[in-house]
Amino acid sequence: MDLRIDDPLWLLLFIPVLLYFGWAWLQSRESYNKEHKIIFCMRVVAISLLVFALSAPYILLSIKEEQVVFLVDRSASMKGTEKDIASWIQESMESSKEYQSKGVYSFATGVQTDLGLTANRTNLPEWPVLKDSGQTNLANALQLVTNVVDKNKATRIVVFSDGVETAGSTTEQLSRLQNSNVQIDTVKVDKPVKQDVAITSFETPPVAYKGERQQLTVQIEASTNTTSELLLSANDKIIEKQKVQLDSGSNTVTFRHTAKGDGLIKYKAQLKMAEDALLENNELTSVTTVQGTPHILLVHSDDVKSSSLSNVIDQSTLKVDTISALELPSMQSSYIGYDAIIFDNVSGHLVGEQKMAMIEQAVKNFGMGFMMIGGENSFGLGGYFKTPIETILPVEMEVKGKEKIPSLGLTIVLDRSGSMYGNKINLAKEAAARSVELLREDDIFGFIAFDDRPWEIIPPNPLENKKQVIEQILSVTPDGGTEIYTSLSLAYERMQDLKLQRKHIILLTDGQAATNNSYEQLIEEGKKANITLSTVAIGQDSDRGLLQYLAEAGAGRFYDVADEETIPSILSRETSMLTRTYIEDNPFYPIIGGGAKWQSLFKDGVPKMNAYIATTAKQTANVIIESEKDDPVLAEWKYGLGKTMAFTSDTTGKWSGDWARFQGWSDFWNTTVSKLLPSYNEVPYNIQQQSDGSFIVSDPTAQSAFMDIVVVDEKGEELSITEEPLSPGKTRVNFDHGPGLVFFRVSNEDAGMYQAGLTIPYSAEYQIQPDNTKLLTELSTKTNGKELTEPAEAFRKLPSASSNQQNIAQWLVLMAMLLFFIDITIRRFGWTTLRNIPNGIRKTKKETQQEEQLNVGELLKNKKIR
Repeated sequence: MDLRIDDPLWLLLFIPVLLYFGWAWLQSRESYNKEHKIIFCMRVVAISLLVFALSAPYILLSIKEEQVVFLVDRSASMKGTEKDIASWIQESMESSKEYQSKGVYSFATGVQTDLGLTANRTNLPEWPVLKDSGQTNLANALQLVTNVVDKNKATRIVVFSDGVETAGSTTEQLSRLQNSNVQIDTVKVDKPVKQDVAITSFETPPVAYKGERQQLTVQIEASTNTTSELLLSANDKIIEKQKVQLDSGSNTVTFRHTAKGDGLIKYKAQLKMAEDALLENNELTSVTTVQGTPHILLVHSDDVKSSSLSNVIDQSTLKVDTISALELPSMQSSYIGYDAIIFDNVSGHLVGEQKMAMIEQAVKNFGMGFMMIGGENSFGLGGYFKTPIETILPVEMEVKGKEKIPSLGLTIVLDRSGSMYGNKINLAKEAAARSVELLREDDIFGFIAFDDRPWEIIPPNPLENKKQVIEQILSVTPDGGTEIYTSLSLAYERMQDLKLQRKHIILLTDGQAATNNSYEQLIEEGKKANITLSTVAIGQDSDRGLLQYLAEAGAGRFYDVADEETIPSILSRETSMLTRTYIEDNPFYPIIGGGAKWQSLFKDGVPKMNAYIATTAKQTANVIIESEKDDPVLAEWKYGLGKTMAFTSDTTGKWSGDWARFQGWSDFWNTTVSKLLPSYNEVPYNIQQQSDGSFIVSDPTAQSAFMDIVVVDEKGEELSITEEPLSPGKTRVNFDHGPGLVFFRVSNEDAGMYQAGLTIPYSAEYQIQPDNTKLLTELSTKTNGKELTEPAEAFRKLPSASSNQQNIAQWLVLMAMLLFFIDITIRRFGWTTLRNIPNGIRKTKKETQQEEQLNVGELLKNKKIR
């Protein structure tokens, strides 16, 4: 035990205090009796205690308890070492003492607790799964663990690692650790010897020209002499495959490739080798922009061989790729490579909202053009209500003239069984809510959710409060089994007697349900009441045969959903077909606007058009051609950096009528497509990736007053970025993203734009690199630890015991107050009274009662005498 004080200057008060008491003693000591002397001494002691309390005294009590924490590196580079480390720790814990607590923590990118600090004898549990092993951040792990342990106890941290850190800096933590009572021991972990090959660099020219022979350079690191297979692909198609002989260390392989097409080309280099230690470092991508003629993607419906527009567009000046809707790519890079995309009578449920979102990104941030052409499967009839495609188009799917809408009722029967858990049920609920928004307030809407029994969430009633109805739909949760018949029967029963012009049921399910009841009888009775039925089969386990039969028998449509993202488009399409008479099929002569350029195409007269899909032009859209009812037939506007157009008639001649036969038909479409092409100026911005993972974007011309920067990943999602201006025309960009392709779009105030695809390589964790024993040695040496070789050494006695600081000022004040209380008691009642207090305490109850009786008797006697 050690007594210390924090503010010794207060002790100077003892000088005037002692002088005063010394003077008082000299003045009065002759008149002091024994009682006075005792009181005087108590006062001196009490005042001295108060002065001493002001100096903030405390005592240090030694703490015997110790803490030993095992900190285990479980990053990807340590794969295969867990079993040996667990055995080492278990053997070590057997030698722990009663006063030693132990705990086990794992780290990689983050830190997790495997065994909380405990002094009890225990076994190390199985290693739990580590969420992210893609980095080694030892500095962060040390900081977190030292904050978890009791700082008042002597602590030892035993680090198991190869010393390689790929994030953070342990050296920066050392100064803090040196000034603490934490000692760090290290155990060098020997990793299993495995063959490993890694692509460390893959370079292609950022810009090339059509027909130019490009050089592709692959840098490969190998741990030993070996043979591997190298594959090169362009836009996910293999262009080169060969065996390569690799020497231990660095190897360079060069290829020559002539790009036949143009636009953005995504190259990928990939290594394949048996018994490879890490697969994460076997692949890198690179992007090259091949300049050439404008590149158009023409998308047609899946039930036709091609778009008739491909025979009209001048393909001598444009390169046109024609695909079906089901062949649309699922990577953002595949869309950015096109100058424009045209949907020719394509249904939204064949596309899916994820691909729609990628198209929106390409238009908004990369200047691509987009056009939708009408037909039975397009616009509102295609289920594009409230989709990313409707967002970018110059028209809305809602139509005017609601007085023509027939009275109608819609009931949605939704499978809420356990198998619908996750994205299925969420998208289905979102789709049902979107259908509600398409209905009028006086339309009838019902909603039944079923598992092994029907749950009537919303009985068929007029939609007086859409918000409340949508909230009820979104509150449904998945649970239970699947029983279709009873739920479908309830839906028919509820709609049977409704006096409406149109009554429709939509059934969505991902399961199968056996029943002895007759669907045929149920549907036939429904037909007599004018009820129709459409079905949606979600996933591979659904009973497609039954659902297709129900739709055909119910005079509706059957949808076989492979991609859950298409569910909202399906329900939007179904509701749109039910709620609106979209097709305007009265032949008319369109009104041509849009200026002299468009009017010159019709100098010999305007042909008659048979039909179009009714839409509503957005407020800022430019309507070039409109119908006699003021509905847009051809409209355009700008969305972000791109341009979009809507042609609400078709290209086959069925709806466009005489337009498809007049001599200016080809000129009309070539003019239309030319309006879609990007019109921005190319600016040669430089984008360089830094060693810390950030990117430096700079304008070498120094002419941009500001730079608008957007970064999009391969999924079409815009990434959240932070910008740090470094100098005029130079900015540092930071964002979080794993390995893979990202796409930069940089634009300025003068409509200048630059786009580039850049590769974020795999983490340094997957690189082939030697162990960093120097760091482990430095860590143990500077914290007075050891490099351990024997498990029992981890629980050796720590060099110095820790102490707990106990403040005693409050106890000194309490003692002073007690002395003052005794002082007051003596002066008030005298020393004899104080001395007799213990005797009074020892009196028996009987003695006390006798004494009270004598006192009462004495009082009565005195009263009588008076």
